[in-house]
This record gives sequence, structure tokens and C-alpha cells, in this order.
Amino acid sequence: KDSDADDAVEQLYLVVVAIDFGTTSSGYAYSFTKEPECIHVMRRWEGGDPGVSSQKTPTTILLTPERKFHSFGYAARDFYHDLDPTESKHWLYFEKFKMKLHTTGNLTMETDLTAANGKKVKALEIFAYALQFFKEQALKELSDQGGSDFENTEIRWVITVPAIWKQPAKQFMRQAAYKAGMATPENPEQLIIALEPEAASIYCRKLRLHQMIDLSSRAPVNGYSPSDTIGTGFTQAKEHVRRNRQSRTFLVENVIGEIWSELEEGSDRYIVVDSGGGTVDMTVHQIRLPEGHLKELYKATGGPYGSLGVDYEFEKLLCKIFGEDFIEQFKIKRPAAWVDLMIAFESRKRAAAPDRTNPLNITLPFSFIDYYKKFRGHSVEHALRKSNVDFVKWSSQGMLRMSPDAMNALFKPTIDQIIQHLSDVFDKPEVTNVKFLFLVGGFAESPLLQQAVQSAFGSRCRVIIPQDVGLTILKGAVLFGLDPAVIKVRRSPLTYGVGVLNRFVEGKHPPEKLLIKDGTRWCTDVFDKFISADQSVALGETVTRSYTPAKPSQLVIVINIYSSEQDNVSFITESGVKKCGTLRLDLTGTDASVPNRREIKTLMQFGDTEIKAMAIDVATSKSVKVGIDFLNY
Repeated sequence: KDSDADDAVEQLYLVVVAIDFGTTSSGYAYSFTKEPECIHVMRRWEGGDPGVSSQKTPTTILLTPERKFHSFGYAARDFYHDLDPTESKHWLYFEKFKMKLHTTGNLTMETDLTAANGKKVKALEIFAYALQFFKEQALKELSDQGGSDFENTEIRWVITVPAIWKQPAKQFMRQAAYKAGMATPENPEQLIIALEPEAASIYCRKLRLHQMIDLSSRAPVNGYSPSDTIGTGFTQAKEHVRRNRQSRTFLVENVIGEIWSELEEGSDRYIVVDSGGGTVDMTVHQIRLPEGHLKELYKATGGPYGSLGVDYEFEKLLCKIFGEDFIEQFKIKRPAAWVDLMIAFESRKRAAAPDRTNPLNITLPFSFIDYYKKFRGHSVEHALRKSNVDFVKWSSQGMLRMSPDAMNALFKPTIDQIIQHLSDVFDKPEVTNVKFLFLVGGFAESPLLQQAVQSAFGSRCRVIIPQDVGLTILKGAVLFGLDPAVIKVRRSPLTYGVGVLNRFVEGKHPPEKLLIKDGTRWCTDVFDKFISADQSVALGETVTRSYTPAKPSQLVIVINIYSSEQDNVSFITESGVKKCGTLRLDLTGTDASVPNRREIKTLMQFGDTEIKAMAIDVATSKSVKVGIDFLNY
């Protein structure tokens, strides 16, 4: 009886800990396998920011001048900030570094990250330090709570990554976790790499009516009538969240929420839009009742349209007013003050709303005003006057006064990209009958984004926001760790196959691929496809092919595995085809009883975010396994 054996394995973990490693902020949550309906969000962090209430901590890390780990989060930021400028330039401070994994085309274990002072450190080290920090925090909290020391072996870890990340970035995260000691290559099951929108989707299925805000005014939600503007509904909801904030434990009922009863099985879909600091990811899912399994209908798409784009626009505005040369210099010479300025901007950014009429004030750090005068020989006030940026004024209290329109303009490019991308997804033939659009992730808290999504798509589907929208992914990741089987069907992001020789066919195969060996005419470099990009793959599904060695006398057979983003690939030499694995099977030790046409079975198994390949010599049942590797080829 297989099922019992499986259960025994599952019970080994006492607790599931999920880490939401975000571009701008990170956090963890956990649940004991004995009481899966309780999800505990990590302890509150010391040193929050004015105007920004958060259960997460900033994703910032500080290394000493000797490159040893010093601190993470608010602690790292505050310590770095309090250093004397002469000293701080020797310390290595990193923030928003997760985006590097998305933007680096040829990511390897050797890829570098650049600290605020311009020095370089291996990305793998920084990620491993960050994960190790979370690992230690979680172990400490669990041990304090349980009164005895918790062992890492008792924990199943879940780390979330954007669905649109390429395979190398997902693998990189796993390697960093191994380095941080969360799991080992020998025991990979202990760590699950979960996809952010998928985690959000799992959580959204459990939502009850009182746990969400429905932006479409079709029905009063939470007892608010549609005539209340979104704004008031939101403040009341925020009050509700604030009252509940003391408790860090969330109860998740073991049912599928009421709104799902409106979905017709098999035809209705929903979109989850996960908008964070760095990226925006969208997935289209369908629910399979009665168990509520999820099926992915269209491969995850998105792009770097996170709220960082707004920060970037603010920086461009500063460059326009004060000059790019000054801003560049200021960032290098006074890195801590620059961090301060961005913190001040962050809290104002959160105050931006569609119906706001009064200006937003951003305090300029004293050293900004001071350094500008030294640098230019005139005052900040003078710069603002002659910059003819008419919607940003100088206030006598030493602040930049931005009109609401000026602030909204900073959001516009990013929000436009998100709306454009969503429209493209809605236009895909696979994406019909969308009933709900769930807006999740930290950026989803922005009323400007909410309003834009509602006005663009409110007529096509119901736009719904879970109440504690910033924690949606974290909670969903815990649920996923408790029951990884809930996701049943995914879409393959790439086409996979192996390189083989085929008999040469005149007129079909290009002449330059002809290879004559022992009098037989072969066509070389043929890409034999196992699975195509965007094809449905059930989790754990295995695809098998059989091959025979080109020469009966071969002592070893080497099977190379390739991947491509293209659908129809004929040859491994085409552009965009990358080698991502090698199977070497030793064919020695065979006696006379082996048939002369040997059969080599090759299997590829599609797991969570990993893919395993295996070759079996049918005659001797010798076999060899390999995990697909995107970093080391």
C-alpha cells in the first residue's frame, strides 16, 4: 500500500516554514504539521519605519569590511546608517539585490552583486547569508516557543520565487539554500521552491467573504454598500486588520471559500496577479472540484514591473531637478543619506491615492541640502525654482512638496505596463471565462494600482483583494508546504529533448548534417523532443523514450539533454538551444546473452521546480540519474 508509505515520510517534518524572500521586503511564517489550520506569521521586527507598518523586514544585508555577515533587515539598515561616512564606505551594504537573478542573462554560481560602496561579492554568498539569517531566526523562535531546541531536520522549508524567473534563477535559489544548510543535495525534498503566484492562488482558494475586499461594486462586501468609495472600504478594512494585528496566528479553514461556489468547474478560470517590489507575475488557474486541486491554464507571464519602478521614476525626477551628476555623486559619497531619502519617499509613496488632493511632503536629509550647496554653489531651493518642474515645490520646513498629480505621474509608467501586460493575457485564446482577478503582493496595497486594474478589467471579471494582501504569498506558501500535491497540472516553461543520431533521409535532412560511420549514413545533432514549452505537465509525470547505441560495440553511451524556449526545435545547433544535463551510462560488463540491438530507456520526470532525468540499460538494468542543471553548463 503506497499511500501509507507516503504518509510516514510526510510525518517526519514537525513544522513547515515558508520564507517569502522579496525584492523589497521579506518574512517567514510557519505551521505545525499537527495543526495545519494555524499559520503563524513571524515575530514583529524591531525598528519599523514611520508611516509603513509591516510584518516583514526590508531585504537589506550588511557585511563587515572583512566580508563577514553582520546584520539583516532594519538592523542592517540602521547600523549602516549610524556609521560615520569615513567608516561606512568600507562596509558592504546590499538592498533590492534579488532583481539581479531576474536580470542576469547568463547566471552562474560565480555571478557578482555590487554593494552600495561599489565593491563586488558573489551573489551566492549574499543569498546564502540571507537565507541562513531566516533559518536561524525561525529555529530560534520555534525553540523559544517549544521550550526545547528545534532541529533543522524536523523542518520542511519552502522558499518562494517569481514564476517568471528562468530555470537557472530557481536552481540558484536552491543552491543558496543548500549553502545555508536548509537541505542537502542528498535530501532535496526537505526544501520546496514554490512559485509566488501559485502560493497566492492556494491561499485565495481558502478565502472567506469577510477576508477580502471586492473592488467591483456589484455586491456589498464586508457589509459596505457599493456607494462607499473604494477609499472608505479600504480604511475600514485596514482598521479591521490593525485590530487583528496583535495576533500573529491566522486560522485557515479546511474548506474552499464561498465565492468558489460561483465557479463552474471545467470552464471558469481565475487570474492571480502578484505584484511585488521587483516583478509582477500572473498565472491563470482553474479549480478542480471537489478536492479543489489547481490546474494551470496558461504559462506564468509578467515582467519587472514591480513598485521599484516608482522609486526609479522618483530618482529620475531628482536627477531632472538637481542634475544627474549630483545624484550619482551623492549616492556614492553619502550612501546612508540616500537610503534615508528613499525611506522617506517610501512612506509618502504609500500615501498616494487616486482621490488625494493635498500635497505630499518628502523630507530631504540635511546632508543632501548641505552637500548640494557644496557641489553646486547654490541652494536646493534655487535648483527647484529654476528646474521648471512646476508640480514640485520647496517648503520652508526643508521638504519637497509634491502635488498628488506629480506623485501619480511617478506611478504611471509602471502601472501602465502592468495593465498592458494583463490586457495581453486576457486576449489569449486560452484565457476565456475569467471570473475573478485576485490582486496580491505588496504593491497590491496601492490604491492607484487597485483603481487602474478595476477600471480596466472590472467589467470583465470581479477584482478581489485579500485583506492582508502583503502576507498572502507567505500564507499560501505554508499551505503548499503542508500539502505539495495541491498543484496538479503545470505548464512547462521550456521545451526539453535529447541530442540523437537518426538515419539520414535524402531530401528531408540538410546535407551538412550528414555523418557516415561504418558505412551507415546518419543525420547528426537531431533534437528529439520530450516535452514542448507551454505543454501541460502533471506533477510527477514521466516521459520515456527508447534509444539504441549507434554501434553495438560501444562501451559507454552519453546522452545530452537540451532545453529551448522555442516550441519547434529540429536540431541542437539552433540558436537558443542550451545543454542542461548529461547522462553517462556505462555499458561494460555485458556477457554474450545481451541482444545485439540494445535498448536504452531514457526518462524525464517533471517535479515541482526540478526535473530529473534517468537512463536505463534494459538488458542489465544498470541505470544512471541526473538532475537538470542550468547553472554549470
